[in-house]
Amino acid sequence: MELTVARPLPFFPAMRYVWLSFLLLVSVVVGWSIWTRQAPAAAELQPEAKATRAVAYVIRDKAAPPRADSVVAFALRQLGTNYCYAGSTPSTGFDCSGFVNYVFARYRIPVPHSTALLISTGKAVERLQARPGDIVVFTGTATSSTTPGHAGIVISKPGEPLRFVHSSSARRESGVKISQVEGTDYERRFMQVRRVL
Repeated sequence: MELTVARPLPFFPAMRYVWLSFLLLVSVVVGWSIWTRQAPAAAELQPEAKATRAVAYVIRDKAAPPRADSVVAFALRQLGTNYCYAGSTPSTGFDCSGFVNYVFARYRIPVPHSTALLISTGKAVERLQARPGDIVVFTGTATSSTTPGHAGIVISKPGEPLRFVHSSSARRESGVKISQVEGTDYERRFMQVRRVL
């Protein structure tokens, strides 16, 4: 009896590469599918980081608008700057509207260098709703005055006594300072709160 050895078909080596390519493609697709499903699951395994971002965002939303914090902080950095009639820079000093104009210009928010025009800038806001970054407008110092004569930037939060930073021409303590409306002559002179942010 004679044994014959079967020889491989001539197309088999080529088919081997086709099958290997097919298996490689299938494993890449399966691996990619598993990886994309595990990426969201891995993110869920880190609730602390996710919760921190969400909480920070919510707190920011309920507080003043994002630019208001910066506006107030920049305004407070001017504390102690001299008062100067028609002044609009820290080097020369500020008048009240020059101070407001200078602070908002830093953030490219146009407001006029005129208290008479500040009363119509932005939109009117109820006094109890005043928040940091709003503009507060007062009459002049004369008891008979009914026109805008002074302005500042609110630094207090809604529900707190209304406090503001401004450049004052008062004989005592002139220059950029913090004042309060309630319990002072500013109560009588109060006209309006304007929101430009």
